[in-house]
Order: sequence, then structure tokens, then C-alpha cells
Amino acid sequence: MAEPEKETNSEPEKPKAKKAKTDATPAEARETEATHAAQDGAPAVSEQPSAKAEPAVKRAKKPAKIKKEEAAPAAAAPRENLSLSTDEIEKPKVVKAKGSKNIHTGIAHVLSTFNNTIVTITDMNGNVIGWSSAGKVGFKGSRKSTAYAAQMVAQDASRQAMGHGLKEVEVLVRGPGAGRESAVRALQAVGLDLTVIRDVTPVPHNGCRPPKQRRV
Repeated sequence: MAEPEKETNSEPEKPKAKKAKTDATPAEARETEATHAAQDGAPAVSEQPSAKAEPAVKRAKKPAKIKKEEAAPAAAAPRENLSLSTDEIEKPKVVKAKGSKNIHTGIAHVLSTFNNTIVTITDMNGNVIGWSSAGKVGFKGSRKSTAYAAQMVAQDASRQAMGHGLKEVEVLVRGPGAGRESAVRALQAVGLDLTVIRDVTPVPHNGCRPPKQRRV
């Protein structure tokens, strides 16, 4: 009966020794690494500094992106010249027409409505020399009724007329639009001599019944 009791006591003691050894091995490994590093004189490298080094590189790249975004608005396209002063209007290049009629005096008919501006230049008999409109110049929609569109229209029509030798012009303005004054200023700035400026807007003397008031 004594022999089986000894066997039962000896078996549970062996795994306890193994557990102690397994628990001691990682601690001993750390101590040995620290001793080797101290003997070599090199500082022990931990994993935390390497993790901090990566965000430092990323932070250095962020200012470069901001500089690119700041440089983009600086290189924006030049805006259109919207001023109506006669000094800043560029004179168009006059090319002599193939069938030049050598007309020195003419009449400029400016039709300015709420939706469009049309400039027609004729000789003294009413024969058309040059014409232009806001749609022909390239404006669309609500931009056709602007003062800047009327300025461009007057320049285009005068360039065509000056190709036939036009120098003096009588201006007949018709309509209540926004391009009345700007068209006349553009004709003068191009280089034409304005002899007469006349308003020929048709005014009814209680003739036809006007349309009913618009509801908005």
C-alpha cells in the first residue's frame, strides 16, 4: 500500500516545476537582452519611438498640400473688362473690306430693348454697311441685355463699317434698354466722330390699347 502513495505524490510535482521554468524564461530573456545592450554600449531600441517616427514624416507632407492649394487661386483666369469708360475700351483691328464702298459718313441705328441690343450702321441712303447683335457676338440668355454686351456689339458693328472707310456717324437710339448709353460710348471710343445723337423711340399718342399689367 505504501508504493502507490509515492507514485501519486511524485507525478503532480513535475508539472509544477515545468510551469516555473516557463514563467521564468521570458523574464530571463529580457534581462539577458538588457545586459548585452549595456555591454555593447548601444542604447536599447524600443518599439515606441519607431511608431512615433512615422507620424512625424506624415506631418511634414501636409504643408506641401496646403501650398499647392494656395497657389491654385493665384493662377486664375483674367476677368472680363466690364468698365464703360472710353479710355479702357480697346480699338478693334480694322481690315479693309474686299468690296470697299469708300463711305465716309453714315447712320448708326441702335436698337436697345429689355432683352437684346442690335446695332446697324448704314450709309446716308439706308444701305447696310455693318451690323451686329448680342447673340452674334456670343452672349446668351440674360447676358444679352447687359451694358457690356451692348459695348461689344457696337465695337463689332463699327469694325465692319470702318472697313468700308466710315469716319463720321449720326446715332439714332431707339428703345428703353440698358445698352443705350454704353453703345453710344463704344462708338465714340472706337474712333468714329459722332455728329448727331437723336432719340427716335416711338411714343404712342393714346393710340393702341396697351397690354394688361404683368403679374409677378
